[in-house]
Amino acid sequence: MISQSILGAAEGARISGASRIIGVDLNANRLAKKFGVTEFMNPKDHDKPVHEVIAEMTNGGVDRSVECTGSVSAMISAFECVHDGWGVAVLVGVPNKDDAFKTHPMNVLNERTLKGTFFGNYKPRSDLPSVVEKYMNKELELEKFITHEVPFSEINKAFEFMLSGAGLRCIIKMDA
Repeated sequence: MISQSILGAAEGARISGASRIIGVDLNANRLAKKFGVTEFMNPKDHDKPVHEVIAEMTNGGVDRSVECTGSVSAMISAFECVHDGWGVAVLVGVPNKDDAFKTHPMNVLNERTLKGTFFGNYKPRSDLPSVVEKYMNKELELEKFITHEVPFSEINKAFEFMLSGAGLRCIIKMDA
């Protein structure tokens, strides 16, 4: 199941002008293309580590990677798949408090950058006006995140959609 965080990162990459957006997940998701993912890679389909497959796909690594799951192994892969010299990995997902991130020191010495963020470094006071402007100009397509609408009398269906991975955001219509 590709989460809304991953799809949001893909949408952000699309808006920023990325021409190639590679989604990495254990389950292919039909929604991913709708959010700008141009290629999909399932780690289970390969005998090599994710970072090696990505390096082969991209001739050395990606410019930017965004990790949204909180899995430490995914975080390490996200860092190790960025290009030497200029690649930047951004960790969004929150790991368990006792997890440790380990990588070879050469990954840092090769001038890769690792960043962490809560809420995408979003600053409501300064960022909200530009988000609203992008939405009003139809550059930011928030409607794509709405997968279902249910009446209030069927609110439990909305929870089922989200728990099963069938829904991203559900609109609950209040009965008149």
